Amino acid sequence: MEGYFFHDNRLGIPVPSLEKDWDEYNMMTQEEILFHWENIRGQIPDRISSLEKEIDRKLTQLADENDFMKSCRLNNEIAELASVINDLWIWYRTSDETTNEYKLDQ
Repeated sequence: MEGYFFHDNRLGIPVPSLEKDWDEYNMMTQEEILFHWENIRGQIPDRISSLEKEIDRKLTQLADENDFMKSCRLNNEIAELASVINDLWIWYRTSDETTNEYKLDQ
């Protein structure tokens, strides 16, 4: 599905990247894109779980950290991971119904 998705390094998953309006793709291509997206979408909960475990590890480190600068760094890392989780949930909620509405290119 090259050309329809790109790997988002921040999120750790491929995300849709369509060059045309959804209606400009033929029905077969639309179905292939949706099928591929559903496979990706199914992996999002595992990705979120992995990030949550990473947050838990960083919170444990933070609880034992006495160095202010390291604490600030850990807080920033935790905030970024939480932001990624939030964005992943948004993508996860992108279903077939919203695919047509948002044209897969939020």
